[in-house]
Amino acid sequence: MRPGALVSRFPPSQSPILVEERIVFKLASVLVVAGVPVVLAAQSPATVQRAVNSITPQDVVRRIAIIADDSMLGRATPSPQLEQVARYIAGEFRRFGLKPGGDNSTYFQRYGITQSNIDTARSRITIAGHALAPGADVYVLRLAPLPRKTLSGPLVLFTGTPDSTNPLAGADVKGAWVAQVVTAGPQGVDLNIGWVQQTLRAGALGAMFISNRPDAQWQNRLGRAFNLSTVLAGSEAPDTATIPGLFEIRDAQAAALLGVDAAAARAQTQWSARRLDGVTVNYNVQQRVVNQASAPNVIGILEGSDPALKSEYLFFTGHMDHVGTPGSGEGCTARGGDSICNGADDDASGTIAVVKLAEAYSQLTPRPKRSLVFMTVSGEERGLWGSEYFSDHPTVPLANVVADLNTDMVGRNWKDTIAVIGKEHSDLGATLNRVAAAHPELHMTPIDDKWPEENFYFRSDHYNFARKGVPILFFFNGVHDDYHQVSDEVAKIDGEKESRIIKLDFYLGLDIANRAERPKWNPESYRRIVQRTGN
Repeated sequence: MRPGALVSRFPPSQSPILVEERIVFKLASVLVVAGVPVVLAAQSPATVQRAVNSITPQDVVRRIAIIADDSMLGRATPSPQLEQVARYIAGEFRRFGLKPGGDNSTYFQRYGITQSNIDTARSRITIAGHALAPGADVYVLRLAPLPRKTLSGPLVLFTGTPDSTNPLAGADVKGAWVAQVVTAGPQGVDLNIGWVQQTLRAGALGAMFISNRPDAQWQNRLGRAFNLSTVLAGSEAPDTATIPGLFEIRDAQAAALLGVDAAAARAQTQWSARRLDGVTVNYNVQQRVVNQASAPNVIGILEGSDPALKSEYLFFTGHMDHVGTPGSGEGCTARGGDSICNGADDDASGTIAVVKLAEAYSQLTPRPKRSLVFMTVSGEERGLWGSEYFSDHPTVPLANVVADLNTDMVGRNWKDTIAVIGKEHSDLGATLNRVAAAHPELHMTPIDDKWPEENFYFRSDHYNFARKGVPILFFFNGVHDDYHQVSDEVAKIDGEKESRIIKLDFYLGLDIANRAERPKWNPESYRRIVQRTGN
């Protein structure tokens, strides 16, 4: 086909004709020629290539540098800097011609946040009849909303090297507290949260950790007990809900209150459990609400060109927040003179992938058949808040969402491969493999999950789509030594690699958006991920 011309097929009774641009005018994806509507076929190779060419390494890095700049102070949720990033993205969506997909005809969907701290006057933890004050004698872990009722029960002590094949060591922990002796290193204690979750599923009330933290580390830990805890509004559990208690004491307290020789327990290798006779733990920790805040998701929609399929949606997601600064309460630690966790890879890289995809798709003529939704969420580092809120309060019908393609950390590590988690759970995996094979010029091979033991499938925003029944793929280059550190800087981003990942995502999305059939779950995966979780 020569430049400036379109070939349209009429009914068999008529011959194909060449329609010059001067006698054709376009209405959405329909051409009207001599009063006869003709639906356009898929986008021309030239149009697609022009869109793909807009995804350049230089622009990828330039945009990452904007939102991962020191002035953004690590984009904590909530923060004025996160709001600034959200406004920047919304402005780009507007410039690309996307429709607002948020609340009240805006690009923003906002959700509430509750900030609280421990009410020391009303909080006590009692072990074997001895009362301990949170923040003075004991450190309370707030990985979830605090229980709103007293948790009281006997104590089961676990010692030795944890056995993944027998996590409970034959013990009955229902209605009891579990305790584990842990070892402190220079960076603190590596808590086995997976083991805790297994004990909770078996009916445990909560977990106590017995550590050998040195004095300086322990005092620093206690000082953080009064930091604000920030939770998604509405996630505070009712009095009847089962929320665990989690806290830490040190070896000297274990010896005095429990008669436990923690040093000897650390030397033990055999995994075992025993109930401590006569020891009861009472946990009553109250919180005090200090502030009510909110945070944004940014949503833009490129309406599809097909009259029927445009009511179905393909999502592209990435999280625009990171862990801020040491005072943000999200785990950022200063190193040397640097106290800003910029999050260039985690996840400015994935956020800018979404922005660049929006820009590229907006250049297509005609637009893809299905509607495309570009969403950058906040609160991911706090516990997938933004995507959780969207999945519970969708701005488009979730039943009409055909897939979510999530990008989280796509700017580092290996040059010519990208891990795509979730390939095995739907036919999206086969589609991706086919699309990648059709574009060898990208030199980008999608590989399966390299780290199944890390449960990354459940640790980024795609999961809140998956649990609601939406097929997903998660583009992820894996963690590295700079993960959640001040050293996750723009200078370490491989823009050339990331641009090829974005192009692969573009071609995949175009295939999904234009095909007649929706992506389909693997039936067993659907039962395990969607039905068994009750979502």
